[in-house]
Amino acid sequence: MAAGPLIEVVLAVKAASDEAEAPIFVFDDATGRAMDFDLRGSVADVVARLTRPSPARRAAPEEPAGETRGRGRPKLGVVGREVTLLPRHWEWLATQPGGASVALRKLVDEARRTGGAKQKAREAQERAYQFMSAMAGNLPGFEEAARALFANDRARFDVQVASWPEDVRAYAIRLAFEGTP
Repeated sequence: MAAGPLIEVVLAVKAASDEAEAPIFVFDDATGRAMDFDLRGSVADVVARLTRPSPARRAAPEEPAGETRGRGRPKLGVVGREVTLLPRHWEWLATQPGGASVALRKLVDEARRTGGAKQKAREAQERAYQFMSAMAGNLPGFEEAARALFANDRARFDVQVASWPEDVRAYAIRLAFEGTP
């Protein structure tokens, strides 16, 4: 029905929802999860709710006077966290140039560089599975389509979803195999 910026999609859903005979679902391309919106009131009311920052996005309150900050450099976005390693891991980290933090950052960066394609494929599979579960969980071939999805078997996937409604099939394929959320 609609794709694009969130406000445009929600306004299209609001306009269509008054005449719709069935519920209208909105899915997040980045996660494949269904999104829920409060469509009550006027268009201005809906837009106001969408543009109001959520509690999670509001700025954190300032620290009360007298409280000390934890380890790290919070102003730079660096915060101390606990890492649990075996003694042999700590021994190895202690011998690395720059210390444990530098060595761990280098290891994480290397893993991100070399595992990027695998990670993106896994995210695409998860995204498609979330959508498929919501929209096609009761359709014929769902379980086999899910197996084909996680086996990265496009041909078998296409066979299993062939009887699904065109829009559901096309969106699942886009999320799973076309790599663009």
